[in-house]
Amino acid sequence: MIRLAFILYALIGTTLAGTFMVAALTAGYTTTQPVVITAALGFLLGIPVSYLVARAITSQA
Repeated sequence: MIRLAFILYALIGTTLAGTFMVAALTAGYTTTQPVVITAALGFLLGIPVSYLVARAITSQA
């Protein structure tokens, strides 16, 4: 399950980081600091999300 979570993290982490960055830019935060912070938050939030998705996938099998 951990291998699946790592593979999912590659997709989920970048998707969340990109979504948060777009939200920050849309809200008018165009300097470097908010963009970097939102990208880091997306990558950090991707860790538990990918674990939960991997657990949900493996419990269905």
